Amino acid sequence: MNTEQINYYLGLNHKENILKARENLKPIIKQTSLIYSEYFSSEYGANIYIKPENLQKTGSFKLRGAFNKIASLSDEERKRGIICSSAGNHAQGVALSAHEKGIHAVIVMPNVTPLIKVDATKEYGAEVILHGDVYDESYRYAMKLSEEKGYTFVHAFDDYDVICGQGTIGLEILEELENVDEILVPIGGGGLISGIALAAKALKPSVKIIGVVPVGAMAMKISVEEGQITRLASIRTSADGVAVKQPGELTFAIVKEYVDDIITVTEKDIMEAVLLIIEKHKLVSELSGAIPLAALKKRAKPNKNIVCLISGGNIDVVTMSSIINQGMITRGRIMCFSVELPDKPGQLVKVAQILADCGANVIELEHNQFKAIDRYSNKVLLEVTVETNGDEHIKQIISELEDHNFSINRVY
Repeated sequence: MNTEQINYYLGLNHKENILKARENLKPIIKQTSLIYSEYFSSEYGANIYIKPENLQKTGSFKLRGAFNKIASLSDEERKRGIICSSAGNHAQGVALSAHEKGIHAVIVMPNVTPLIKVDATKEYGAEVILHGDVYDESYRYAMKLSEEKGYTFVHAFDDYDVICGQGTIGLEILEELENVDEILVPIGGGGLISGIALAAKALKPSVKIIGVVPVGAMAMKISVEEGQITRLASIRTSADGVAVKQPGELTFAIVKEYVDDIITVTEKDIMEAVLLIIEKHKLVSELSGAIPLAALKKRAKPNKNIVCLISGGNIDVVTMSSIINQGMITRGRIMCFSVELPDKPGQLVKVAQILADCGANVIELEHNQFKAIDRYSNKVLLEVTVETNGDEHIKQIISELEDHNFSINRVY
């Protein structure tokens, strides 16, 4: 996209186009009402609201942009069909949108895409092509097929119609909570925050639009700071929904002009946020979806009205189980420790009784007579994993054990 094209899009009537997008989306989109979070509000002393886009039909906000783009195609473009490259939520959004409009859709996905995502995309009637080991290879192949076959390419984020579709989220937030002070949005390529920023600033210029990125995928943040689009050499984040090496050209221009700040969160913060949203609100969020909640530690201010967008909830149960466990460790809800016991009867019972008196629930216990730091010390290594009520409870448990002359080595 050249400078002239970018300036053309920047000069359009964004409010009018986003309102038009909302009309296009009426047959397919669920208007996700804000959820006031008593827990997060109490935790951070602000008024925290959740915008649950994980409740959309495909489990993600991506349906909005994809459907609006496809609804905006000419009759000739619809006849030729569409194509996109994606390993996740965009693929399902495009596939469902094409199915609803009766358009042939081709989705190019990397060979490493989990089978569950491939099957979910096929279920919406799309033709799936597995090509390349990474997204970039899939993208290049999709562009090649687009040129050869005449398909219209539906970009995941760097497309004005897609951006306007995502912007309908901003309309909904402002119409439901007129006195919102800040909206926290995850950033990958920038399509979501671009749309929300265009809509929100048109309705209420004073609202702060805050982007949030993992420390291992800061493409947009670095690009804005350096004043030019910057491509990352590598990405290190488990939040695959925002794992983008390079932001879009149009989205970069919009973010520079309309987004107020971009802040970072750690992997630890993200996993903790996923655990809390499941535990406190009974909502399932993928890692990228929970990023705004992870940012509240840095951003929440007393009495501010803050909306956190949960962008998606497509996460497999194995990953979710691992994240919950990691989140519980981070929150001090699970502790593992080892202790060497004299090899004589009654020692294990004594430790178990102390744990019971402290109200710690034993999850796993390994009592190995043949395992010790010093194999000739006539001691037994005991390793215990317990469920606790938090860091203060852990301190109490360790203190009680040490008061009974047990030397504790905390594993995690």
